[in-house]
Amino acid sequence: MAAAHSGNQNKISTLTKNCFGMADFGVSAMVSSMQFYMLIYYTDVVKIDPGIAGTAMLVGKLTWDMVNDVLCGYITDRTRSRWGRRRPFLIFCALPLGASFWLLFSLPTGMSNVSAFFAVIGSFLLYDTFMTMVSTAYYSMTAELTLDYNERTSLTSVRMVYNSVGYIFGAAVTTVLVSMLRSGMGLPDRTAWSMVGLLFGFLCMITVLVTGLTVTMKPAVEPAPTSLTPLRAILGTLKNKPFMLYAGIQALVSIAFTFITTMLPYFVKYQLLMENQQYLIMMALLLTLTIFLIPCRTLANKAGKNRAYAIGLSLASAAVILCFFMPNGANNIMFGVAVVAGIGFSSQWICPHSMIPDVIEYAELETGERREGVYYGLNAMISKISNALSIMLCGWGLKFFGYAEGQAQTARSLLGIRLMFSLLPVLIMLISVPMLLKYPITRESHARVVAELAKRRSS
Repeated sequence: MAAAHSGNQNKISTLTKNCFGMADFGVSAMVSSMQFYMLIYYTDVVKIDPGIAGTAMLVGKLTWDMVNDVLCGYITDRTRSRWGRRRPFLIFCALPLGASFWLLFSLPTGMSNVSAFFAVIGSFLLYDTFMTMVSTAYYSMTAELTLDYNERTSLTSVRMVYNSVGYIFGAAVTTVLVSMLRSGMGLPDRTAWSMVGLLFGFLCMITVLVTGLTVTMKPAVEPAPTSLTPLRAILGTLKNKPFMLYAGIQALVSIAFTFITTMLPYFVKYQLLMENQQYLIMMALLLTLTIFLIPCRTLANKAGKNRAYAIGLSLASAAVILCFFMPNGANNIMFGVAVVAGIGFSSQWICPHSMIPDVIEYAELETGERREGVYYGLNAMISKISNALSIMLCGWGLKFFGYAEGQAQTARSLLGIRLMFSLLPVLIMLISVPMLLKYPITRESHARVVAELAKRRSS
């Protein structure tokens, strides 16, 4: 077992930070594979109408995630077991999570629109249920392990290293593995994708189990279970002004980032005609992002998480907007764009994940209760619905602009791809920048909140 703390209760050992971060490798590999390739898998492999595929994903999110994420968070807040509040969900949901991801990439071809609609919804809801159980419990641990403003940034930075390596693996390796299985072993396209889904599901199961079975989470604070009903707990959360501002920022950034990740394969394949170099572009983006996690953490500690986040999004926007003006054809400037965007997007990996635990202390001071699971559940719900909304808009946008699978695109469809990959997400990200600069929780204000909470607990 890895000890959670050494010395000061707000300090976390390096071993615990690494054991805790391990699960995020498998989770983020699956997430990035879905973000970059889910829609193009539906349209180009399973041959589903892009509008149908995008709508099915959004309907699934709106009908289930409005309940699923917050309910799972509430349940983890009230769970009591020999393994604590969160670990049982990692231990017992790891296997079904991996299996459900395999199913996502094993859909049959030749379905009617109606069959395809329900196949997407059914497989997606099964996967999403187990992903919510695991991720809500896992991410809620961040707020429990330490109360220190900077130590949370450090914990998040270590976890984000595992996250970004897994994200690189999912984004860069997926199509390479599919190509190897297809050409090297002679497997049909659909079977190759199914095998990759099986591999990713297995990796996620193993890494989640490593964290669940090896990390003894002894919280820095051990609150009593919430006495509120689920509805009152949720409504109380919505009264938290810093959280609502944070939620608005995250919804905007999530929509913008999903537009970029969803449309990147289409942009590289059809606008730049560089499909064979797609994995190199993704590697340039994601390796740069990983390298700059530590400098971003330093900037967040010095300038504040909100300011570091605003700077990062502004830099990423300046890089991505250049893509709108790139002509049709191969262009090595894309590698420079990927590097600069990677520097900027490192803030997306560090800042929001270390901001939300600070919100929980603010809420505890206001209400007298800690509800980490509910907050992380709401955060996950906002992120998932934003992602699904973006994917639906991408699907219908492709259909509106006349996208034709597997062939040269018209000038109109290329314009649509550039708009959805570059101009639209940049405008959305820039809206979030002034909101970040108004964010009220700073290192100083958070220190005052923690000090007041310490007085209350001691008395």
